Amino acid sequence: MCYLTEYGLGHLDLIKPNSKNQILACAYLKTKIKEDIVILNKKFGNATITKLIEKGYIAFDIVGKNRNPFSEDIATSVAFTLTDKQKNAVDSIINNKNLFNLLFGVTGSGKTEVYMQVINYALKMGKTAIMLVPEISLTPKTVKQFRSRFGDKVAVLHSGLSDGEKFDEWYRLYTGEATIAVGARSAIFAPITNVGAIIIDEEHDSSYQSDNNPRFETITVAKIRAKYNNCPLVLGSATPTIESFYKAQIGEYNLITLDQRINNMPLPKMDIVDMCSEFRSGNKTMFSGQLLNDMSKAINNGEQIMLFLNRRGFSSFQMCRECGYIAKCTDCDISLVYHKEDNLLKCHYCGKKFKPLTVCPNCHKDTIKLGNTGTERIESQLSQLFPNTKVFRMDNDTTTSKNSHARILKEFENTRPAILVGTQMIAKGHDFPLVTLVGILDADLSLYYSDFRANEKTFQLVTQVAGRAGRADRVGHVVLQTFFPKHYVYNFCANYDYIRFYNKEINLRETASFPPFSKIVRILITSDNDEDAKNLTHDMFLKYKQLRIDNKDQFYFLEAMRSPHSKIKNKYRYQVLMRIKDNKEIIKKIFDISNVITNKATIFTEINPQSLD
Repeated sequence: MCYLTEYGLGHLDLIKPNSKNQILACAYLKTKIKEDIVILNKKFGNATITKLIEKGYIAFDIVGKNRNPFSEDIATSVAFTLTDKQKNAVDSIINNKNLFNLLFGVTGSGKTEVYMQVINYALKMGKTAIMLVPEISLTPKTVKQFRSRFGDKVAVLHSGLSDGEKFDEWYRLYTGEATIAVGARSAIFAPITNVGAIIIDEEHDSSYQSDNNPRFETITVAKIRAKYNNCPLVLGSATPTIESFYKAQIGEYNLITLDQRINNMPLPKMDIVDMCSEFRSGNKTMFSGQLLNDMSKAINNGEQIMLFLNRRGFSSFQMCRECGYIAKCTDCDISLVYHKEDNLLKCHYCGKKFKPLTVCPNCHKDTIKLGNTGTERIESQLSQLFPNTKVFRMDNDTTTSKNSHARILKEFENTRPAILVGTQMIAKGHDFPLVTLVGILDADLSLYYSDFRANEKTFQLVTQVAGRAGRADRVGHVVLQTFFPKHYVYNFCANYDYIRFYNKEINLRETASFPPFSKIVRILITSDNDEDAKNLTHDMFLKYKQLRIDNKDQFYFLEAMRSPHSKIKNKYRYQVLMRIKDNKEIIKKIFDISNVITNKATIFTEINPQSLD
């Protein structure tokens, strides 16, 4: 803020008469006392104000001003009256001697209110709190709920903020101006002391494990902070990981259950549609007859629809029908995804872009076809099928700009009828009272993936996205489309029967010695040079092989191989995979072997990684 100095006040008569703007600026400041330099520059010109500062007539104070990451003002809310089960949950979390709590509640059971009451108790004790959500798309909704209850005590931390906003929010927490950190996984490192509660919502979500530097497992870090601060850690989910529920069964976690929706509305009825029958009857689209009929009814009733497809882009690949050539990224061993809106082929791993194929570079024929459908194509088809209904799309391609998550969700919420099509970012935590129909277009995408967690991830995704329907006073309905309608996972999904699913899955894992009855260790070796990566992998494998020979009873499996995605971002990738007993001494020896100092490659050691790609 600029002001007239004592020298300026005493020497106004020395300003030359022809320097009219300088005289006017000084006269203006005599009446205003202080003014923003930006306003002064606009009124009298940059040169005038600069000259007056140089002559000592004007001085200025540097005043810090926080950048506000919140896009709107929020009305104040008060705590809801808890149901008996919610009250018991809060009491159990606050009073239980076990710091680690698993809040197992069906979708819409009021877990968020439990979180807020636990945090409110921590604040009353003069402590701070951390609230984590898995997706940036959930942050605006969560921040809105928490700001309405706790006001300026809330600070938000996630990668969607500008660097300046991140610093300001970090500094508010560091100085104690804010006492609640809300954000995605990185918020677990919030600079607060005397932590009184740590909440991890949707604890099953794989995004809580960071595959980028710095690599960390959020729940592990949260446990360390909870122990250090002697405060409760709450892991919340309608579909907990098998490992978490197992720990609750054996007493490592305090298990708390919310088995009814807050409004006593039933969970949405789920119909399983056999897409093989649809195909045999001549329907080769992504929309079954039942789904189209149900969508028409919902639209006619002025209701909202959510359609889930966990594959973005217009088409997942471009292929030559003559020779089978598939367009791949030059820096990654990954097929390129066609995006019609930009008319480009894009790599979803490194971001590189290419012109789409018109002629095959291998056989020089023009027999180019598009592969599997993605969300962009679904959006286009829906606009043709329902031209009078607004269609929104939410995936990584439509949410690149600042506040785009909040904007899309707000526009969808305020439009009726409306359709929201999206990837897994629409599956979690969203609460839209008018959504009565959820369509799962291809439930099989994750079911037959080469991953021992494939059944678990499919059950979680289907159950979570199904839970978006019928959350208010309207009955919800779910249409699940699959080519494997008899699969036991879908039967458990249709009945929302997590317990029976867990019992079957835990028996399978115990029989096969998979986590939680073992540890999977991956040593990932990446290098700019393929031979360097291969040779280092071979050398390390020999050392692990000797470790297995010396400890035969501790190893179930050991093998070295190229990674399934053998090249990403111009880095060649190899891996050594092990399945071992949960033995801390063996794990330490594995880390000792992998702690190789070399400038030829980078080595990552991962325990129970979320992906083996």
